[in-house]
Amino acid sequence: MTVETILYILTAGIFSLALSIFMYGVKTKYKRSLKWLFGSLRFLTLFLILLLLINPKFVTDTYSIVKPKLSVIVDNSISISELGQVNNVKKIISTLQENTRLNDKFNLSFFSFGSALSDTDSLTFSKRNTNISKALSSVDELFKNEMAPSIIITDGNQTLGNDYEFYSAKSKNAVFPVILGDTVIHKDLKIELLNTNRYAFLKNKFPVEAVLVYNGVSSVSSQFIVKLGRSVVYKENVSFSATENTRTISFTLPATQVGLQKYNVEIRPLKDEKNTINNVKRFVVEVIDQATKVLIVSKISHPDLGAFKKSISSNEQRNTTFKDPNEAISVLNDYQLILLYQPDRSFRRLYLEIDKLKKNTLVITGLQTDWAFLNGIQKEYRKNIINQSEYVSGSLHPAYSTFAVEDIGFDDLKPLRTFFGDLELLVPHEVLLDQYIGGIASESPMLVTMEVDGTRHALWDGEDLWKWRAQTYVDTDSFEEFDNFFGKIIQYLASNKRRSRLEVTTNSFYYNNGAVYVSAQYFDQNFVFDSRASLSITVTNTESNNKVSLPMLLKNNFYEIDLNTLPAGAYTYSVAVADQTVRRSGNFTILDFNVEQQFLNAEATKLKKLAANTDGRAFFISEIEIMIDVLLNDNRYQQVQKREQKVVPLIDWKYLLGLIILILSAEWFIRKYNGLT
Repeated sequence: MTVETILYILTAGIFSLALSIFMYGVKTKYKRSLKWLFGSLRFLTLFLILLLLINPKFVTDTYSIVKPKLSVIVDNSISISELGQVNNVKKIISTLQENTRLNDKFNLSFFSFGSALSDTDSLTFSKRNTNISKALSSVDELFKNEMAPSIIITDGNQTLGNDYEFYSAKSKNAVFPVILGDTVIHKDLKIELLNTNRYAFLKNKFPVEAVLVYNGVSSVSSQFIVKLGRSVVYKENVSFSATENTRTISFTLPATQVGLQKYNVEIRPLKDEKNTINNVKRFVVEVIDQATKVLIVSKISHPDLGAFKKSISSNEQRNTTFKDPNEAISVLNDYQLILLYQPDRSFRRLYLEIDKLKKNTLVITGLQTDWAFLNGIQKEYRKNIINQSEYVSGSLHPAYSTFAVEDIGFDDLKPLRTFFGDLELLVPHEVLLDQYIGGIASESPMLVTMEVDGTRHALWDGEDLWKWRAQTYVDTDSFEEFDNFFGKIIQYLASNKRRSRLEVTTNSFYYNNGAVYVSAQYFDQNFVFDSRASLSITVTNTESNNKVSLPMLLKNNFYEIDLNTLPAGAYTYSVAVADQTVRRSGNFTILDFNVEQQFLNAEATKLKKLAANTDGRAFFISEIEIMIDVLLNDNRYQQVQKREQKVVPLIDWKYLLGLIILILSAEWFIRKYNGLT
């Protein structure tokens, strides 16, 4: 409280006292006892009211002891149970929870992880993937402004994510790994990697690459075999030694039959080999009769063109070809979709031929587009521009319903460039991306799709789309989000299939260590997406005839369900709409591949490097008490006394107002009791 405030309070007290004496000590003829009583009550009333007007502030200090955080991160994947470490994990957790000295020094938090971080309420050791790097970074994010070391209890075998051995570049806190599993090297042959295409074209050959790894000290020989059903389609004798312990086998297989082709790959196990599960892998190739061909037509060179090719070709069912406007005219019939990049007057003959052949198009415009030509050559849209460029951003239009699309964070992507001017659509259309300028919505769309005379078209007004693809990689360590979004546009435009009221999207096969998504869109009779519908899916295993019916959940502009709890096998499905006769059916296959069963030993070397790189230390199961002593004696982690200063203004004290009301009420009651006015 300041000196000025104290002077105000003293002044208020003197003024209240003087006024009370004047009111009840000079002019009144009350009894002496009543004078003192009324004067005291009036003094208190005036003083408290003035005190509220002055509103002094009171400062209180609260002291508390803050413990350093200690995160315990537990590997909850299948590999822990496969290595027989479940009981050891539970004992370690129990030891840490019950150690009084450790809990006195640290504030312990327990987490579990598979592909992502979660709590430890239910340790099932059933997660099908392990992402150690993501688990560590998630904990660091939780305690990013604190000194918070981590204990990670794991076998060190990772199946997803960035290599955690180099995680130290991101971490400010020490990591103390507890190494689970056997570190003794046993004789073992395994298929480390199997690289294949998901799709192949009929009567073509597709490549297969297998990486074989041997752990052991003596020289051994085995046989590598690939089977299609019961037929052996490829085999090769292989040999290994302690120094030459890796073999890469590359070969091609013929695609002779349309549909799913299931292959078994095996390297014959050695005598007395401990783990034979990792000697076998399976893969599936879907043989299709024809690829979707996309023709990219451009007269200029631009980084966008390379991004389009990469994005389109990320799906093996599609391939791309580049042509200039004159070369493209004679080959239009060979392609399902024509991508026209920044057209100008040299595209005139090409546009006439596209209109004659009724081909689907994706037009992308920018600063090198001739809008005077484009406005005259087609009748779907027009843009009146001035010779001035502007930066525009995109935002997903919430009511878009032509096909299912997810928001990949469009609002945060870098702006694109285009000419200043209003874009006017002249035919029925749907806006996929709204255009924003400086964070304010414009009246023009950025990306629209339309159907005209049985053909499908799209217009994307903005160049430098390569920056969007690059930014999604920076943000997510993958091009997948952008490629999936762009791929859905290509898939829609490359087909003239008549639209139905219920559209279901699914893959022909999945691996059971990943998501098994089935999505659907339902439209009313006016082909407007119906978000109030109730969709369900019935899935039947073709071998056991077991059925399961589940509701599909609404997500943005489509319905979706993840069926990754289903066991491996072949399935048929039926998607139905409640109270409607609309129904769609199909089939898919879930392949059995448990990557967590491929491991034989703990990855002790990497865990030790992780500890060393983060100024921590690795421990084995038998060294838990030593680890606890190390943490207790580590001077980097000390309890801190924290002072919390709280400033409370008097006006916030509600009891004072109640006291004023009580005093005034008492004065009124006493007056009435004594028959006074």
